[in-house]
Amino acid sequence: MNRQEFTACLVAGGCAGMCVDLTLFPLDTIKTRLQSQQGFYKAGGFRGIYAGVPSAAVGSFPNAAAFFVTYESTKSFFAGYTSTSLTPFTHMLAASLGEIVACLFRVPTEVVKQRTQANPSLNTYRVLLNTLQEEGFRGLYRGYGSTVLREIPFSLVQFPLWEYLKAVWWRRQGGRLDSWQAAVCGALAGGVAAFVTTPLDVAKTWIMLAKAGTSTASGNIPVVLYEVWRSRGIAGLFAGSIPRVTFISMGGFIFLGAYEKVRRTLL
Repeated sequence: MNRQEFTACLVAGGCAGMCVDLTLFPLDTIKTRLQSQQGFYKAGGFRGIYAGVPSAAVGSFPNAAAFFVTYESTKSFFAGYTSTSLTPFTHMLAASLGEIVACLFRVPTEVVKQRTQANPSLNTYRVLLNTLQEEGFRGLYRGYGSTVLREIPFSLVQFPLWEYLKAVWWRRQGGRLDSWQAAVCGALAGGVAAFVTTPLDVAKTWIMLAKAGTSTASGNIPVVLYEVWRSRGIAGLFAGSIPRVTFISMGGFIFLGAYEKVRRTLL
């Protein structure tokens, strides 16, 4: 990857991340409150659906930029070493590495954002101060492991499926896809990935919102999943799946479509 391609991935990824996070923020708030242990209405219901948006605004650009720079760099590195049959596995590896790096930026903003969404009476700055005072800097990374373990399976489904759908459409069309066509592929891939990984998203939400010192806050995903299943059943494991699928399908359309558009403009 040369310098121009690196810059294009950085800027396109960051712009795409900001577009989707700010446009669809209310849906994300509703999903978080549906998954909250205290219940939807106690967590705020439909009030203050933009609570936590400053945290999302600050974190979305570096988070998405880090993902795409890592994703495209890994694809580029392995391009000359793998056969066509191994291409999906290259995409899986690239997406997994991208998520690990991106979560270094995503998790602190996600912690502050979700706690603000579940406590709309507090503002983003107050939630950040409370987190640092009660848990220190490590508190901002609570749920890092559960977030990575949610994002990697998600990306293992979404990105190979996105690349596959684009390749199929390319072959049938007989030429390069427009940005809106890449966006449609992104919406389909994102919707499928969102639904199958909803239980991991529920576990991540419970861990991030749990009080410090509780068993849930320890971040043991199998234990938290069992706790959710025992207290709320299968429906609890898929709580918020409808807004999550809606959010990520629409987000996939905007995110991957915007990424393709901006990247092609810069190259």
